[in-house]
Amino acid sequence: MPHVVFVAPRFLENTNRYVRAFAALEGVTLSVVSADPESAIPEALRPRIAGHYAVPNVVDGEQLTAAVRAISRGVGRVDRLAGALEQLQTPMAQARDVLGIEGINSAVARNFRDKDRMKEVLRAHGVPVARSVLVRSLRELALFVGHVGYPVIVKPQAGLGSRATFRVESPEDLAALASKGALPTDAQPLQVEEFVRAREHTCETVTVRGVPVWRSGTRYFPTPLEVLETPWVQYCVLLPRDPGEEPWASFAPTNAAALAALFGEHASSAAGTALTHMEWFLREDGTALVNEVGARPPGVHIMPMMSMAHETDMVRDWAELIAFDRFVPKARRWAAGAAFFRGQGRGTRVVSVLGVEDAVAAAGDALVEMRAPKVGAARAEGYEGEGWALVKHASTEGAKRALKALIEHVQVRYG
Repeated sequence: MPHVVFVAPRFLENTNRYVRAFAALEGVTLSVVSADPESAIPEALRPRIAGHYAVPNVVDGEQLTAAVRAISRGVGRVDRLAGALEQLQTPMAQARDVLGIEGINSAVARNFRDKDRMKEVLRAHGVPVARSVLVRSLRELALFVGHVGYPVIVKPQAGLGSRATFRVESPEDLAALASKGALPTDAQPLQVEEFVRAREHTCETVTVRGVPVWRSGTRYFPTPLEVLETPWVQYCVLLPRDPGEEPWASFAPTNAAALAALFGEHASSAAGTALTHMEWFLREDGTALVNEVGARPPGVHIMPMMSMAHETDMVRDWAELIAFDRFVPKARRWAAGAAFFRGQGRGTRVVSVLGVEDAVAAAGDALVEMRAPKVGAARAEGYEGEGWALVKHASTEGAKRALKALIEHVQVRYG
């Protein structure tokens, strides 16, 4: 019976889905590390949680290691340490190294979390990526610009999605980085890479001890960077009906080569058992470039989209994968998509939401779930927006039409 420790920073709605998934697995002993006290564990889950340890900061490797060590003494040897957030991957790897727990170690975690290291590893293995370099000063950044030309993209070395990512198109943009808190220094180097004009896609892959056993993929409309740069744009993520559709089918060998490079010599161990989220570019000439890869479940509602498209529960499937090195692929029966609603204006709160009823009517039976923006709600800090909707349809075009209807009808304004 494997003993799984799941790291749940807070017992919030989305995190509780993962706790419930592990709790529902027969033959698993489940313990939890969180920043919340034991009293915050949902009552229905308490009988299934064998051990709990609270720490002030779950992304601190030393605190996490101490917590897992204490759980192992009280409950028993820990076989798997799991967490769904990107920020947890490095501290969990540190704890695995110290405590001898199977799974992604610090060397592999660095390949995924350190974006400059990631590009170095991929290039060394012949995987196509954009030209990039790690810079520690504006002078180094300017030298790179002199080599590749404007525009360039500046991002953190261990970024999260497209947050704190900037497009630099001129010397004025370069000089303005300091005001945006994006000035490269020795203590905080930044990755700078050439700007790639292309359509952006994802590739979600399940690997069992390094062997790809299942793939899915989505398309962003527009790209995450464009969404970040244009706060008012409402955007969509589309998962097509046919898993063998182009360009995902042609990208599969590149995906496999990239994952083999990042897992490296540890691929055949439990370190190579993962659900990965790869963002990649398709250029007009048909060539593909790998952008970034995360060794954790994807965000922007891709997990529920995959669940709908394959008539399964991907969160539970991921839990089973991590606990048992086991994954049972399901056929894809639907196309799916997510629409994200964001407001216009300069205010700090939502003052009007129009067109929701028309959007629901236009989307029709394809609409599965909707969380409409609420008047009075604070302006969202992230790029996910103030509301969202999920759709599924028997055809890719049907899902596209539903997404288009939603973002064209819903109008959100700040004031």
